[in-house]
Amino acid sequence: MPYRPESASAARRLVRDKLAEWELDDLIDDAQLIASELVGNASKTGCLLRMTVEVTRITATAVRISVTDGSRVLPVLIDAGLKAEGGRGLALVHQLTRGQWGTTLEPLGKTVHADLRGAS
Repeated sequence: MPYRPESASAARRLVRDKLAEWELDDLIDDAQLIASELVGNASKTGCLLRMTVEVTRITATAVRISVTDGSRVLPVLIDAGLKAEGGRGLALVHQLTRGQWGTTLEPLGKTVHADLRGAS
């Protein structure tokens, strides 16, 4: 995906379509929000090499949303505070995934993944 604002919209569509195909409709809203946040963070790295978005089914009721970009700068979960105008995206991902997210350094960047689980 290109490093442009439209990429978040494309990522949301990808996630929605894949989860609908897998009949995991109860995860769609949260998964779209997670994808949008991860793509938005990748877009802010300043790296223009590459960005990919993947959705993987990890169990019958769980998916992993992964965004790979060309920056080796790791995301940091911060307490943005009540008056901050930004910085809440990763905290939201953390809340929606119940802390099941992480980062893997790659030879030419990193992958940030978030695992979302539905009702069993």
